[in-house]
Amino acid sequence: MIPLTWYLIVAAGLFCIGLFGVLARKNAIGVFMGVELMLNAVMINLLAFWRYGDPTRVDGPAFVVIVFATAAAEIAIGLALVISAYRRHDTVVADDISEMKG
Repeated sequence: MIPLTWYLIVAAGLFCIGLFGVLARKNAIGVFMGVELMLNAVMINLLAFWRYGDPTRVDGPAFVVIVFATAAAEIAIGLALVISAYRRHDTVVADDISEMKG
């Protein structure tokens, strides 16, 4: 049986890679990929704690389904925004799109 710490180390590494992708990328698609990696790390943590806690309960997989549905909705809305920005400005670089700045 694989120890819980291994799952947590993998999830932490995935989260760090996703956070780096969000902070270092200027391309909106790269930012969305980083957010997806971070959400996958959260799902790994949820399932790992569920498995090592009480696997007879269904709260772990239920939370994963909620996070998965949220990630799918985020990607659908995000891609629609990226396509709209590309059609208006001919770029997907977040710094070049002046309408997104506050």
